[in-house]
Amino acid sequence: MDFREFRRYHKSFLLFFAIVLVALAGLDAFVVYKRHRYVRERERLRAGMNDAERRKTDLVLGSEDNRLKVMMALLRRQAQLDKQIHLAVAVDSGSMYLEREGALLREIPVRIGPERRVGTPPDTVHMVAPRGERTVERVLGKSDGWEVPAWVYMDRGLPVPAERSVKGALGPVAILLTGGTVIYAPPSAGPLNDSSYVLPGAVRASAVDLRAIVPNLKPGTAVYFY
Repeated sequence: MDFREFRRYHKSFLLFFAIVLVALAGLDAFVVYKRHRYVRERERLRAGMNDAERRKTDLVLGSEDNRLKVMMALLRRQAQLDKQIHLAVAVDSGSMYLEREGALLREIPVRIGPERRVGTPPDTVHMVAPRGERTVERVLGKSDGWEVPAWVYMDRGLPVPAERSVKGALGPVAILLTGGTVIYAPPSAGPLNDSSYVLPGAVRASAVDLRAIVPNLKPGTAVYFY
């Protein structure tokens, strides 16, 4: 069979292959863009350092970058090999996956809370995007209360109420993880009721997507952040 006949009988395959190539090219472009921004910011910071500070910073950055890259690669690999159903969150690309032993069961677009220092000095906490492995502690519904941390009200510029337990504060469905990390849906009550605000250190997804996956989750289910 020559290419002309192959194209006539396998149009759908060729179309799928073209879409995959375009998607890979787009992903490569995104990675190059992120790397360019990182390099530009690093050079801007280096410009204000003396020679000794530059040498010390280069050593620290090289060590930490390599360690972080290895750690994230191992986590991604561990998620792919996990035989139990689990969640995997690709923090930089804003995607969450319901997987089992490398098989993708559902892909969900998510928003990751921004890095921020919260609280009132000297009692402050640096909130960053979650990394590493967590496990599910419990699933909340719209009638379940969640005690909103005081710093959330302060971060929103709101007065801290005496009673901070709010029903549906994490939306109609939410997943509480070990370490205090939450995966939640846009709520209609409480200080998180703002489409432009994402809780620092948390993950926000649509209620439709979360309702679809929570029947597959139970306490102890692994969640990988890389």
